[in-house]
Amino acid sequence: MHRLAAVFVAFVILCASGLSPAFAQEKSLTVFAAASMKNALDEIDAAYTARTGVKIVASYAASSALAKQVEQGAPADIFLSADTDWMDYATARKNISESTRVNLLGNSIVLIAPKDSKIDNVTIGPGFDLAKLAGDGKIATGDVKAVPVGKYARAALEKLGAWQAAEPKFAMAESVRAALTLVARGEAVLGIVYATDAKIEPGVKIVGAFPADSHPSIIYPVAATATAKAEAADYLAYLRSSAAKTVLEKYGFTFLIRPTS
Repeated sequence: MHRLAAVFVAFVILCASGLSPAFAQEKSLTVFAAASMKNALDEIDAAYTARTGVKIVASYAASSALAKQVEQGAPADIFLSADTDWMDYATARKNISESTRVNLLGNSIVLIAPKDSKIDNVTIGPGFDLAKLAGDGKIATGDVKAVPVGKYARAALEKLGAWQAAEPKFAMAESVRAALTLVARGEAVLGIVYATDAKIEPGVKIVGAFPADSHPSIIYPVAATATAKAEAADYLAYLRSSAAKTVLEKYGFTFLIRPTS
């Protein structure tokens, strides 16, 4: 009887000290990531949890919205932005652990139409008349004042001389995935989204690609937040690994760094 009591006390002490065998399963990290990352990152997170037992809670939205949520104290451990501007914004406000920041991924923007659209094989270059191509329909992209894909789209159209005429036809969405959905549903006749988004949506087709030199380089930086849990370092290391690179490239992202493992 005394031996049973001793075993029980020892078990209670073990649990209280945080050395319970189930402790790893109870750990979690909250990841704030650009909406365009959802499919690829969901796959990466599932593999990471299977390997480590650490649960990943992912929140996807426009990078602009996520950066402001972090600024307002939202409990995030990782921030993965679709442009450097919003990572710079978070860094300037001391919301990011700057030493952990790395430019992880690249992407490109494309012109899309509903899958059954008669529009096809559009050559995008100087003098490109997007307004005429859209006719009476709407063109969907992210909010050009804040959402990265919209900012890239506007920059490209301004450089190509197509923005002024096309601007009134734009339907500004809260994120790139929202813009993608508008086109897939036929609520917009055209859309400007990342190539990676077009690839995962069967309801749309790519009808043209924007020249890389028509807009700032599309770069996805990632970093731990200033309030991140210690486990964030291992998760960031996994994002830089060959295993993550394989998944990200499968979804069409360009891996910008040499894999660390």
